[in-house]
Amino acid sequence: MSEHETSPGSPAAPRPRSSRFRRAADRWSGTAAVLGAILAGAAALRFVGIEYGLPFGNLLNPDEQSIVPRAWKLVHGGGGDPHWFDYPTLLMYVNAPFQAWQDEPSFLTARIVAVVLSLGSIAAAWWLGRRAYGTGLVAAAIVAVCTIHVAYSRTAVTDVPLTFGVAVALALMVKGRIELAGIAVGLATGFKYPGVFLLVPLVVAGWQRWSRLAVGIALAVAAFFASSPFVLVHRQQAWHEARRVQQLARDGWLGFEHDHAAPIAFVARLWDGLGPVLIICALGLVVALIRRTRVDLILGLFVVVYFIDLLTLRAHFDRYVLPLVPALGALAARFRSLAPVTLLLLVVPLTWSIRDTKLLTSTDTRLIAFSWVQGHIPAGTHVAADPSTTPFDDLDVLHLALPGPKRLFDPNRNVARLRREGIRFVIITGSVTDRVLAARSDYPREASFYNALRRRTRLVYHLEPGDGRAGPWVSIYRL
Repeated sequence: MSEHETSPGSPAAPRPRSSRFRRAADRWSGTAAVLGAILAGAAALRFVGIEYGLPFGNLLNPDEQSIVPRAWKLVHGGGGDPHWFDYPTLLMYVNAPFQAWQDEPSFLTARIVAVVLSLGSIAAAWWLGRRAYGTGLVAAAIVAVCTIHVAYSRTAVTDVPLTFGVAVALALMVKGRIELAGIAVGLATGFKYPGVFLLVPLVVAGWQRWSRLAVGIALAVAAFFASSPFVLVHRQQAWHEARRVQQLARDGWLGFEHDHAAPIAFVARLWDGLGPVLIICALGLVVALIRRTRVDLILGLFVVVYFIDLLTLRAHFDRYVLPLVPALGALAARFRSLAPVTLLLLVVPLTWSIRDTKLLTSTDTRLIAFSWVQGHIPAGTHVAADPSTTPFDDLDVLHLALPGPKRLFDPNRNVARLRREGIRFVIITGSVTDRVLAARSDYPREASFYNALRRRTRLVYHLEPGDGRAGPWVSIYRL
């Protein structure tokens, strides 16, 4: 034997390159299999109930009406300008190609796109957790079963796409790809304006690398305007509409009049989404703020800054906390020894998500009421309808305004006035009525209107949820 040879078992023996490649391939195939299993389970959970409320796009989530018809119009003669800036334009542009072959706005197609984006956000959470603390399993699993993420994944609205953008941007920051992270920040903001808070962790990621940080910020601005170019064309309109939407959230919304203060309310929303896993996420956040490594500060400061902005809101919608979930999932993943416990605790939100999803296999009460209206109220009849009812294209509908804090009283919420205007029927649902009556001291005139309907008109139709029906109760009064 040559003196330069060593035995295969010797520590000095070089490891064959093919062996290293095989091990890397085995690790990748194992990782891909686990991630694939999570994505498959998440997809199965999200596709159940995806047709709820169709063909109408306002029953599962009213905001779908703001996105999908405009996306359809972009590719049916409307051009690239949405002429509407309550939200940025990127989600409409993403949906538009898939609306091109539809004869009318397809909410189902848009919801399928939403599910795909939601799966992308789960994969991005895996990537974020893996880059931040060496494992993506916990972060991806947390996003996959979060009840809020599951619910909004099947709706064609902006919240889950924003969450996708947040997860990708944070992962790129953790990896040190400042320039690409800047582009991701701009695109996330192109889905929804609060993506702008990603600039804070971007500054952390680029700290003392000033030239790269400057390029990253410039790319963020460029990516936003590339994804919503007509914001530049209609600067005043876009600014006014974006501020109006933010002000509505700060003023509050119908149904939150007796909610807790914002800190408690939004923590409660996170608990409703994550269950006891939120404790491990919070512990991860505390440790991150104590240790303050670059990765810790990128994730921790985003959570803190975004949550501080939530404290300014009086409308405590659960969807507002969604962008926090990938970062919180990654922070929970830092405790490698607690991973089995964390995964076991995820059974709780998984059970909640399955329960919520089961309701979407039922028929919405408003669809049944719509069929009754078609069979019993002649076309062209003058009716008044509360928000949250189905569209009635064959009827002459007076739409009653949604009550809310600091909103003007709708004078049409008066039985005598409706009679003078020739209204024959009034259609209401528990979705609005119950919230008004629960806060009657805040809405005394609106509450009086509903009481007058019961006392001074004739109830001709009423339907309650239950027995295979979901949704709010529906009542129709004849004046």
